[in-house]
Amino acid sequence: MQAVTTSAGSPLPLGSRQFSEGINFSLFSRHASAVSLLLFNSVDDVLPALTLPLHSCIHRTGDIWHIMVHGIQGITLYAWQADGPDEPDNGHRFAPDKILLDPYTQALAGTDHLDFSHGSDTSERLHSDAGRRARCLLTDNSFDWQGDCPPAHPWCDTIIYETHVRGLTIHPSAMARCPGTFSGVIEKIPYLKELGITAIELLPVQEFYEHELIIRNPESGEHLRNYWGYSTVAFFAPKESYGSRHHPGCQVDEFKTMVRALHQAGIEIILDIVFNHTAEGDHTGPTLNFRGLDNSIYYLLEEDLRFYKNYSGTGNTLNCNHPVVRDYILDCLRHWVIDMHVDGFRFDLASVLGRDAHGNLLANPPLLERIAEDPILSRVKLIAEAWDAAGAYQVGSFPGMRWSEWNGQYRDDVRRFWRGDAGVTHAFASRLCGSSDIYMHSGKSPLHSINFITCHDGFTLNDLVCYAQKHNEANAEENRDGAHDNYSCNYGSEGPDEALEGVRLRQIKNMLTTLFLSRGVPMLLGGDEFRRSQQGNNNAYCQDNEISWYNWELLQQHEELHRFVRHLITLRRRLPVLCSEHFYSNEDILWFGPDLAAPDWHGPRSLLGCTIHAADTPPLCLLFNATADPVVFNIPPAETGNGWRILIDTARPAPKIPGESSRWLKKKQQSLLPPYSLQLLRSEQKSRGVSPQR
Repeated sequence: MQAVTTSAGSPLPLGSRQFSEGINFSLFSRHASAVSLLLFNSVDDVLPALTLPLHSCIHRTGDIWHIMVHGIQGITLYAWQADGPDEPDNGHRFAPDKILLDPYTQALAGTDHLDFSHGSDTSERLHSDAGRRARCLLTDNSFDWQGDCPPAHPWCDTIIYETHVRGLTIHPSAMARCPGTFSGVIEKIPYLKELGITAIELLPVQEFYEHELIIRNPESGEHLRNYWGYSTVAFFAPKESYGSRHHPGCQVDEFKTMVRALHQAGIEIILDIVFNHTAEGDHTGPTLNFRGLDNSIYYLLEEDLRFYKNYSGTGNTLNCNHPVVRDYILDCLRHWVIDMHVDGFRFDLASVLGRDAHGNLLANPPLLERIAEDPILSRVKLIAEAWDAAGAYQVGSFPGMRWSEWNGQYRDDVRRFWRGDAGVTHAFASRLCGSSDIYMHSGKSPLHSINFITCHDGFTLNDLVCYAQKHNEANAEENRDGAHDNYSCNYGSEGPDEALEGVRLRQIKNMLTTLFLSRGVPMLLGGDEFRRSQQGNNNAYCQDNEISWYNWELLQQHEELHRFVRHLITLRRRLPVLCSEHFYSNEDILWFGPDLAAPDWHGPRSLLGCTIHAADTPPLCLLFNATADPVVFNIPPAETGNGWRILIDTARPAPKIPGESSRWLKKKQQSLLPPYSLQLLRSEQKSRGVSPQR
């Protein structure tokens, strides 16, 4: 490395930052006794070109270690080493020979060589692991945003598409120029826009290590990979392998290019972010950064300080409400908003963010309040997965009014109703109306409910109607993993069966129609619109293969379903009554059974009808038959001089032109619903010369 000089530097900002006089490096560690900065000439170098020990009297301000380096030319690759007490009994796990990543690094290089060797006891450490570690990379923030402006869609107009950067375009059928990358997402923007999507929610894109798993596929013998990415290594850094790797750090510019292109198409970007735990795992896991910098501050520890509290189900739990960790999380979110132009976040196992140092759930968690009230984050979308792996379930009671929530009860009740379970009609009606029983008591609105039938975690919609049991044998855990209660049904046989296609397609349409007719914010799992299958696997976290990838040949095979979903989204936009931020009043909606009497709310048959009256929409009528029998519904009369026009009938093919239909009821006050079907009717005046269908 060329000759460099150093000076004291500044404690802020944390991380690495280029200034006119040099590069400032800054790192938090309260309990370290010595810290060294390592500089590398290239990603392939085994040993650092220069090691710069920091002196506490010059390079330390409080708990921040800092140094300014002058004269560095070219790309800047660096890492840290920290010495201090190696006393697990006291919560300290310093390892002076470990190469540590900067928690604030905005990019990593050489991530194929992350060290995930397990065991952090001194006796198991290598003399030097520098040759097997990724490097932190100083990034250039000179990207041309070209006047980028966030779409800022209100919640009432938002349609979310949950997807995976790699899975979206890595399959050969995607015919992507840059498969499996941020650039590949750009290639699918015209498709997303035509479908009617206003926001994509990406599974984790912060740097994680896909090769951390040690299990093998029981059939092929190949190592399984961490596909989903819920095991973060560097929270500020976009994943290197989601870039083209044309040069170190290109993933940062390519992520920004993707965001800019999405915004130009009117599509927002929401990141799934995992602040509940890190990739360092339990006491036997690797030392990557936090553990070797200040283990007792970054993590929740058991009374026996050698071990970690595990509210995430993955081995450790971040100490989110410690002031230092709170600041770290706020700095990270601000980075993604300010520097990367992200529009929102979905917080994985968000209940962890409300636990104190002892693991207790706080009534007013300071971190959640700070996120909600932060002036930089005041307009971004905040979505909580309002539960964790230790039993907390806060759907409807998650602290604060800014937070929308994944509504797990919506998913379960809609699945159970359409499966024909007894006694769920009342719950289904509430989900359709925005879940007032869940949200009204806390002063929240339907728009706090993120409605979904399926998500990345569980069956796809196709598999929900093709499998009664999960089939996770490929995960090499003897089918023990994944949810056991899926509220699914195969309608006669397990797996694909051409003879059952009719009922399965209707049920897919029924659930999708329910999703887009419900008050709240709809979230569509990517690929459900063309029946993507995971072969019955409901926990495909480790399946970086055709089980998880989007096979775009299915789009042509199931073109009619795709057209149907476009029709649903178009129709939702044309009927603002479905998107209201308010709950229905008793005057807005009238419920009835097939005979126009009051519904049998808790009875054995899933049958329901309702009419909706609102000032901004002609009267609507919704009819639901989730039984295996045809049912005749008597329905209230349409408005004077009007008839009932059929906008949706899940027992018939979708119209060729989304949003258009010319069918009217044969009888003004009666409709026959085939088994497992749904109809949406609108009271309209017939044009002269148009008569009901005979």
